[in-house]
Amino acid sequence: DNLLRRAACQEAQAFGNELIPSSMPLKKATVFLNPAACKGKARNLFEKNAAPILHLSGLDVTVVKTDYEGQAKKLLELMENTDLIIIAGGDGTVQEVITGLLRRADEAVFSKIPIGFIPLGKTCILSHTLYPESTNQVQHITNATLAILKGETVPLDVLQIKGEKEQPVFAVTGLRWGSYRDAGVKVSKYWYLGPLKTKAAHFFSTFKEWPQRHQADLMYLGPTERPPEEPEEKPSRPPLYVRLYRRLWLYWSSPPKEIPQEVTPEDWEELKLSTIELSIATRNRQLDLTRTEDFMDICIETDTVSKGQFVSRGSQKMRDPHTCPEGSQCIQASRCILQLPEGTEGSFGIDNEEYEAMPVEVKLLPRKLRFFCDPRMREQMLHAAVQ
Repeated sequence: DNLLRRAACQEAQAFGNELIPSSMPLKKATVFLNPAACKGKARNLFEKNAAPILHLSGLDVTVVKTDYEGQAKKLLELMENTDLIIIAGGDGTVQEVITGLLRRADEAVFSKIPIGFIPLGKTCILSHTLYPESTNQVQHITNATLAILKGETVPLDVLQIKGEKEQPVFAVTGLRWGSYRDAGVKVSKYWYLGPLKTKAAHFFSTFKEWPQRHQADLMYLGPTERPPEEPEEKPSRPPLYVRLYRRLWLYWSSPPKEIPQEVTPEDWEELKLSTIELSIATRNRQLDLTRTEDFMDICIETDTVSKGQFVSRGSQKMRDPHTCPEGSQCIQASRCILQLPEGTEGSFGIDNEEYEAMPVEVKLLPRKLRFFCDPRMREQMLHAAVQ
């Protein structure tokens, strides 16, 4: 571990030794650290593995530690301009930070700030997309921190989830509602069973009414065509006389204005569903940088599942929560409305954070945020797209 840390620090030192003009200010990086992540070990993990790399790289680093759940959302409202936002924690910390960021009145400006993710939490689904797999925790954290310094970014989709009363919540992975999620939350209660705790949680949850059905009405719109990506650098403005000439030429040569056509109404599809679990997920796990359509995946699992299947499938769901088993109905949509019957109890899992189940509208915000990623992963994505 010490050899890995030393190698990473030497690599970061090269960034710190680069000369910059005296007129150029240092790049500011604001780190949102959740010390409670990874059963309270996150602070120590960050200070031993990530903090030295960031300080050696020549960044002006400000570390903001969160004291309680939901604090990151409030802190984001007060955050001043920064060049980088770095999230150090798990999926819950990512969800809090991006929700606070996108709730700001000036989110159009702040959503362009690139975001780094240092995976310190118990669940870090996003890290599988951004960084190579590694069995060594120190290597995984140092790789993620160095990726921020290298500057390669990928655009990620975001889901906007809005209830009837509250402010919207934003997610980069997705929303889950159903029996597998409910059983997964209770796994930690069976810690004394060791490796059998996952199977035990799912087995005991079958003692309730069976088959377990979650009923709702779903309305959705199909995928939307992806517009071409805007160039990052805007071309320089032509001289005044050229702009005047162009305007006069356009004025004299333009045809008479046409009567505006009527906007076609949106084509909503309706579906009554009865399912053991419903999930709405972004495509961030199988990121395709060259796809021509924007959509989210809605997976409606069949409610005719035996108790044995439920227990074995529950273990798979713990590893990959948004996997869509055979026999499920899969829908691609850009927007959907989920209507639940009155008196529906239970909870949603939004990026592994628990929220009360209620009627919601889920809207896809394609390529909304840019996250730093390992250059090797970006090359792999582009290479896979070409093939």
